[in-house]
Formats: sequence, structure tokens, C-alpha cells
Amino acid sequence: METDWIWGLVGGLMIGVSAAIFLLGNGRIMGASGIIGGLVDRSGLSNWDERLAFLAALVVVPALLLPFYNVEVTTNITNNLWIVVAGGLLVGIGTRLANGCTSGHGVCGISRFSLRGIVATVFYLLAGGIAMVLFRHVLGVI
Repeated sequence: METDWIWGLVGGLMIGVSAAIFLLGNGRIMGASGIIGGLVDRSGLSNWDERLAFLAALVVVPALLLPFYNVEVTTNITNNLWIVVAGGLLVGIGTRLANGCTSGHGVCGISRFSLRGIVATVFYLLAGGIAMVLFRHVLGVI
């Protein structure tokens, strides 16, 4: 029986619970791009230690859990470094323009019935689908 969906469910529940804890704990919406953006543009220097702790946990905790969970993680990321860098830059610019990313708008915005979050998430999904068709099937670069 296929059980990969269970890991997706567990991960989604953990993200949702962490977003709720973040909101209840400090009254702010959990959005990775906002947390990173506040460090980059220096608007979040008043709580830089909290931001760095959050970002460090995003990297360190999965690495610590890796020996305990023998789950093979497969990705379909391209080997073309220029495409990866261009994609990352576009995502970073887009999330700053939209005042948030999928974690902020998708997880926290939709769960609060925020119209802005719902609209942003719809457009994120549409843009991702269009980019996939364009770059994979039309241009053949990924």
C-alpha cells in the first residue's frame, strides 16, 4: 500500500501547528519570506535573534531528524545552476512584491480567510503551472 501521503499529511500538520504557535506566541503571521526579508532589508533588526533562530531551525531540525527517519526524498530540481539562481531570484522578488510567500499566504492567509492570501495563493499556483509549461515543455530547460 502506498503510504507516501502520510508523510505529506504529517508534514502539513506540523507546518500548520507551527504557524498557530507562532501566531499565538508573538501575534505575527509566520511567513518565511517575511522573516528573511526583514533581515535582508533591515526592517526586522529589532528581533533579529528570533528571525535567525527560526531560519536556523528550518535547516538544522530536518538534518537532525534524518538519521531517525529513513525516508527517501526525491526532487526534480534541474542541474542547470543558472535556472536555479534565476528561479530563486524571481521567487524572492515576487514574494516581496506580494508581501509574502506560500507559507504566509497559503498556510496562514487561507486559514484566516484572508482575501489577499487566497488571491495570492491562486496566482502563485497559476504562475507555477505556467512556468512549468513554459520552461519544461516549450523551452526545454528544466
